[in-house]
Amino acid sequence: MKPVILTVDDDPDVLNAIERDLRQHFRTDYRIVKVGSGAEALDVVRALKQRGADVALFLVDERMPRMSGTQFLIEAIPLYPQARKVLLTAYADTETAITAINRIGLDQYLTKPWDPPTERLYPVLDDLLGEWASNVRPAFEGVRVAGTPLSAASFAVKDFLASNLHPYQWIDLEKDAAMRELARVHSPDLSRQPVVFLPDGSVLVQPELPELARRLGILKAPAKRLYDLVVVGGGPAGLAGAVYGASEGLRTVLVESRAPGGQAGTSSQIENYLGFPAGVS
Repeated sequence: MKPVILTVDDDPDVLNAIERDLRQHFRTDYRIVKVGSGAEALDVVRALKQRGADVALFLVDERMPRMSGTQFLIEAIPLYPQARKVLLTAYADTETAITAINRIGLDQYLTKPWDPPTERLYPVLDDLLGEWASNVRPAFEGVRVAGTPLSAASFAVKDFLASNLHPYQWIDLEKDAAMRELARVHSPDLSRQPVVFLPDGSVLVQPELPELARRLGILKAPAKRLYDLVVVGGGPAGLAGAVYGASEGLRTVLVESRAPGGQAGTSSQIENYLGFPAGVS
């Protein structure tokens, strides 16, 4: 997933022009997103955060109705604190831009027009994006589980994913303020947790384990209509029995409610495993 450059301007002509110039130079490595107002841009930023996308740079017009560029950045920065921040200003707005530098840690301001972009736009943004790329770790693109350490439901989801060797990222909502606000969108008082963010952008709130397994492809339907041997319970004995049945040429299905192998499923090496004197790994 490419990092995002988000540009915001209420003037359609200016917005199209900046999008054109950004795509011409940055489209190989970055996804260019344009938005026509600060309020709409905040919705886009929240959606990007929910999907686990990275925003590398905000390029925002200062003078917009209802929400200025500075006001937008104040709202957006908590969600992407490492993103680089650039204001587009008219010549008369340079004092406003200098104020924004002190107020929100603005990285740069550019005056309109920025022609030619090869001299007045690309060098500045190249430097800022280079700094961002060297300091920011790419976002985790797998399952993200957001909850609190003492939540029994959060522990159950983490344990289920670990038992099935499914990679995930744990996010402690007591420590991550940005993710806490994002989780509140789906569970306003956080009484229902964990909030599970899936790679496809969908969200599950305090999911039942069968539903989570189905969404992740862990829960599988039988491949055949008829089996010679059905083993119910995938613990050490059940797993060994299923292996032996299959080795004898029987059409075998193993039914397990949690994770195949029990402890064996999460261990790299087990000595004296039932039926395997030399151990299994």
